[in-house]
Amino acid sequence: MPIRPEHRFFYPIDWPQLSTTIRFDRAGGACDGCGRPHGRTIYCLRDGRWWDAAAGTWRDGQGRTLSTLPTIEDLGGIRSTRVVLATAHRDHDTANNVAANLAAFCQRCHINHDRPEHRRRRWRTLFRRRAMGDLFQGRP
Repeated sequence: MPIRPEHRFFYPIDWPQLSTTIRFDRAGGACDGCGRPHGRTIYCLRDGRWWDAAAGTWRDGQGRTLSTLPTIEDLGGIRSTRVVLATAHRDHDTANNVAANLAAFCQRCHINHDRPEHRRRRWRTLFRRRAMGDLFQGRP
């Protein structure tokens, strides 16, 4: 996912090269969280299980092989998606670019990893809006 222009200055100038190194050299073109391969279209279920065509098996959200196959009802909700890897900061600090802090995540793993941070930022934004409304508009 491209970096927003207003956030561009938080990343180092060599971020594209660093991201490529993490995603393809270190992770081998597969998600660090679930093992989904970059650039391939996969079939997945709503709960994160996905079909690994290369291995010919179903995998769970962490990339482990399933012991039981999905049911017919589960397969009714199957969809296809194209996997795109992105480099994520494990501690959400864009200034901390040491290799141990960076991970190659697919879209699903990246959004799951960032969910607590997104909730925190959303709460902070709503809190500030309410405070500004109280300050300038008064309480009704």
